[in-house]
This record gives sequence, C-alpha cells and structure tokens, in this order.
Amino acid sequence: MRKIPVLGTSPGEAIIYIVTVLIAIGTINIFSASFVTAGQLLGDSYFFLKRHLISVIMGLVGLIFIARMNYRHLPRLSLLLATITVALLIAVHFIGVEANGARRWINLGIKFQPSEIAKFIAILMAADYLGPRIDRARSVTLLSWPVVLSGIMAYLVLKQPDMGTAAVIAAICLVLYLPSGIPLKQIYALIGISVTGIVYLVYAAAYRAERIFAWIDPWAYQQTSGYQSVQALLAIGSGGALGTGLGMGASKFHYLPEAHTDFAFAVLCQEMGFAGALLVIILFALLAWYGIKIALSASDGLGMMLAAGATFLIVGQAVGNIAMVTGILPVTGIPLPFISFGGTSLMVNLLAIGLLISVARISNRQQNASPKTETTKRSRRLKLVSRSLEDV
Repeated sequence: MRKIPVLGTSPGEAIIYIVTVLIAIGTINIFSASFVTAGQLLGDSYFFLKRHLISVIMGLVGLIFIARMNYRHLPRLSLLLATITVALLIAVHFIGVEANGARRWINLGIKFQPSEIAKFIAILMAADYLGPRIDRARSVTLLSWPVVLSGIMAYLVLKQPDMGTAAVIAAICLVLYLPSGIPLKQIYALIGISVTGIVYLVYAAAYRAERIFAWIDPWAYQQTSGYQSVQALLAIGSGGALGTGLGMGASKFHYLPEAHTDFAFAVLCQEMGFAGALLVIILFALLAWYGIKIALSASDGLGMMLAAGATFLIVGQAVGNIAMVTGILPVTGIPLPFISFGGTSLMVNLLAIGLLISVARISNRQQNASPKTETTKRSRRLKLVSRSLEDV
C-alpha cells in the first residue's frame, strides 16, 4: 500500500495518530466540562475523568486485540453476538438501570449500555452477509437476516426510549447495502418506509413533536424543550476565535445540561473557540478520508464492508452530534465519538478503530505478497460498487 502524502504514513498508522489526538482532546474536554458537576454532586471533581480513563484503557485493550486478529474470523461470531445483544436489550426492559426517564443501562457487575454494542454488531452482521456476495457478484436483497436482526435491535432500543441510537443502528446496517447492488425498487421502498416511519415516530410521542418545534425555533421553547439548544448556541457563540480558555467556560456551571456527554462539543467550542472546533472537524474529516481509503484498498468484500461500516459508525455519529449541537438537526442524544463522556460508546468506537487497522494491516500484507492478483480483485469490486452507486 502506498504512503499517503498528507501525513506521510500508511492509512492504518494515520488512523492511530488521529484517534490519539482525538482521545487527548476528549479527555481534556471531559474533565473541564464535568469537574464542576462531579465536585458539587459527587464530592469528587475527578469522578468522571477517572471513569473515562478506565474506559480508555479497556477500549485500547480491545482495539489492540481486534487490530492484531484476522478480521475474517469475526463474522463467524456475528449471529451468536447478535443473539446475545438482543437478549441484553430485552433484559434492559426488566432489570435495566433507569436514569433521566430512560432505561438504557444494565448492571452485571459492570454498568454498560447494550444499545452501543448493538451498533458494532450491526456492522458485523451486514459485512458477514454482504462481503461474500460482493466478491462473487451475487444479488443482494434487503429481505435478509442482518436487516431483520438490526430492525429488532433498533425496535428494542426505541422502546427504552432512545430514537437517536435506534436510528443509528438501523442506518449502519442499511447504508452498507446501498453500494452492494440492491434493486432500485427496494431502495425506493426503503426511502418511503423510512420517511413514513420517522414522521410517525415523531408525532407518536408528544415530547418528540415538541423537540421538532423547538428545533425549528428554539428561542420560543428556551425554558422547556429548547433549553439545551439555546444554551449550546450561547456557549458556542461566546467562544469566539480562540475560546475562553480551558476550564474557564461558564456553560458547565449548571447552565448547559449534559455538558460532558451529548453537548460536550458546545463546551469545547466555548473554551477552545473556533480554532479548537475546526481542529476536531478536520480530524474527523481525515478519519473519514483514511477510513474510505482502507475500505477501497481492502483485499476482499468482507474487509471493504467492515472498514466502511466502522468509518460510518464513527464519522456518521460525529456529523450527527455536531449538527445537533449547532442546531442543524434536532436534539437526538447521539454522542460525539472520543469527545463525549460515555464508557460503552468509547469502547465500541475503539473496537471499530481496531477493525479499520486490522483490515488495513491484512490488505497491506496481501498486496505486498501478490500485487497483481489483489489489484485485479480490487478493480472488480470497485466496478461493482461504482455501478451500484450510479444506480442509486
């Protein structure tokens, strides 16, 4: 694999550098956004920082494990892991831990969020089904087991309730089908069902409908549903070009709820300014670039789908969160990867990075072993994907 001139290194190595910088920025931002709440409510200003660092260590262990293994072994476990995840999501409704009116966590000695794990499993299932079909140029249909299981997981998450995460689980699976050659009729049907479903879900619950109204005009709802959006916009606007300085932002002093979780980007904008926000956006853009390079350079369809899914999981959530915090999208509760506090989310994102590195490592090794054969296979897959995208 050729060196990429932007960073002067291979895509796999570049991914490591980018994620290292993002984790460093996120760690600083999480402590700055949380120390006031942690000190006043929990008596330990370092409470969230310590939990975050534990999650980082555990996530890095998982990243190293996935990165060093052959990614072709993972899909063999996808059905088993999906079954376990569905069981955990069902268990959440009975023995889950409730917080802020939602039951999303489960405590089995370690408190974690099964819905975050479901995002990773959706990638494995879709890649397991689509990868071999891309290699053999076989037909693909949405009426397949990964779509059914992803739909079940998304429904269980929706009942927690968590519409944002449910949408991410479904989107991760379905987006991977688009460049794989599904019939146009199914694409049109998918668009129609998705639009109808979103409209129904929004107006089926009063609080969701009010969020839409608050998104359109947050200032009219600044004391209720639009409060977080208004405070986030005030925090972003007060940051200016270079920010107020680390720890000096006022929004975390009980003005902005969830300052260290879903709205961590607003705190970052306030304290690091436009420069800090731009740096984070550039890092995610580079992550997308190298993730796509790894997917297109993969030695088989399975690697292509795994790398594409991992890239979409991280970058897609980043785009969704930043758009939510800046008011471009309604409030959905999607975290900003590596920047927002959330142990399970962080570990799952690091596992996804491990997938990218594994695909890059094995593809590089096989390319060096038989360059002509790998180039021919890659060209054949890219032609299939290009035709599918043109049809879409």
